[in-house]
Amino acid sequence: MADQFKNPIPTVDIIIELESGSTGGEKKIILIKRKNPPYGWAIPGGFVDYGETLEEAAAREALEETGLHVTGLRQFHTYSDPSRDPRKHTISTVFIARAEGAPVAGDDAAEARAFGITALPEPLAFDHASILKEYREKKY
Repeated sequence: MADQFKNPIPTVDIIIELESGSTGGEKKIILIKRKNPPYGWAIPGGFVDYGETLEEAAAREALEETGLHVTGLRQFHTYSDPSRDPRKHTISTVFIARAEGAPVAGDDAAEARAFGITALPEPLAFDHASILKEYREKKY
């Protein structure tokens, strides 16, 4: 009977702001270049593991994909459009946090880099362009 119900999959994404000392004063965020489809640049993130809180998942995904330990973790917004992920219906809670240091790609990230919030690479995967647009509008 349980197979008759299809539910969205919970995910997290994390906008990692680099401390100003790490960037020479310019506001930068970390993006990863995806190693697997859908390809493109993305906010670090992934699936929530069973028994894990959203906050724990966000900190774990940040560390796995960028090598950075985050601080000041706070919720930004939840995105639930069924078409946001071409693979399946996901609901993502997006977090904002800070980190220091240089990112190092890991897990399913082919590359991890810091970008100025007004100079983002293309293409951005999933609905991350609209998420980052909303982030820019609320932060600046």
